[in-house]
Amino acid sequence: MPKLPPSHREVDAHPTSIARELEAPDTIPTVDHHDIREMLERVASGELTLDEAAASFDGWPVVGRDDVRPDVGRQARTGQPEVIYGPGKTPAQVIAMARALVRADVRPILLTRASKPQVNAVEEEMPEAVHHELANLVVIRSSTHAQARAGTIAVVSAGTSDLPVAEEAAHVAEAFGLRVERIVDVGVAGIHRVLEQVPILEAADCVIVVAGMEAALASVVAGLVSAPVVAVPTSVGYGASFGGLAALLGMLSSCVPGVVTVNVDNGLGAAMAAHRILRR
Repeated sequence: MPKLPPSHREVDAHPTSIARELEAPDTIPTVDHHDIREMLERVASGELTLDEAAASFDGWPVVGRDDVRPDVGRQARTGQPEVIYGPGKTPAQVIAMARALVRADVRPILLTRASKPQVNAVEEEMPEAVHHELANLVVIRSSTHAQARAGTIAVVSAGTSDLPVAEEAAHVAEAFGLRVERIVDVGVAGIHRVLEQVPILEAADCVIVVAGMEAALASVVAGLVSAPVVAVPTSVGYGASFGGLAALLGMLSSCVPGVVTVNVDNGLGAAMAAHRILRR
């Protein structure tokens, strides 16, 4: 029976248990870019044949323990690395994933929806980590990983209450090398506010619109610009908004053809979609 990871309460109450847990040996086969390089060197030296080396790898690269198996090959396949989703993970599990991604030379490393103990653990382990508090996002970049500028996106938020989701989208986009123009508090209750921003919107290569309540802003913006529009419904609103369901349905039902809608409060997904669109 494999040893179960400690609970959040155990890890948070006993910080030293993080180090002990991380010292536990892996119990599953692991492969990362160092292993692949070593194998290629053995092929180049004639120590192994190509068929022997190929037989040594079973599927895509995986690094992991019993409870943590980050997909370190995802960036090579898709151009975007695996993202560490914070909820439900112990600080030790987060650190194990971050270490594996660092060892595999993956950048940027993103930790979303992080708890305070997770943020503290990452900042102690990796001083280069930056915590964007409003977005509840930790970004780990490296000066040796210069991102090619794929374009400019405008991140448009309907209200100040939508800013946490909008900032998640903006910081993720910036982590991938996109230039971001932030346009805030331009909801349709004062339609003149968004109309004043049309020159900035028209100059953007892609627009992310973040809005709650009835989420009409996405249709307004999409009717003004030719760039792709990615709509993000938020859970902002009173009872009949049903935690973002009304905004989601409004964006999905936009009368402007071609609006792409992601899940409620999913600023990360919107930025990743914009990056995929623009890097082509």
